Amino acid sequence: MKIAIIIIRTLIGLILLYASVSFFLKLAPEPEVTGNFKAFNIGLVASTYILPLAKSIEFLCGLSFLTGRYVTLANILILPITLNILFINFFLSPQGIPIAVFLFLGNLFLIYSHWENYKGLFVAKG
Repeated sequence: MKIAIIIIRTLIGLILLYASVSFFLKLAPEPEVTGNFKAFNIGLVASTYILPLAKSIEFLCGLSFLTGRYVTLANILILPITLNILFINFFLSPQGIPIAVFLFLGNLFLIYSHWENYKGLFVAKG
């Protein structure tokens, strides 16, 4: 189980780091988007803060996953982003579903594997 945790954590960390660094440094050309996804993407860009914020969180969580430090916090921070990546790909851009499913399920797996660290958030003391 420990080896699976390290492998999944490392793969997710690499994906998140690649996505965030390529966004900030403009390493890859923007993919051509059409239809509803184009309208959605225009809205994200027009907001001016959502994409940089999400990519900054992706960068920090990617570093956390690769170094193995603050993984419990990174799991919670990246969960809404991985859920949105999954929904965006499911509803607007189906060609990215495999990576989106891996990110989301991998995130859930890491949360499950560190569940002892989260019990205090969900179990009432009394």
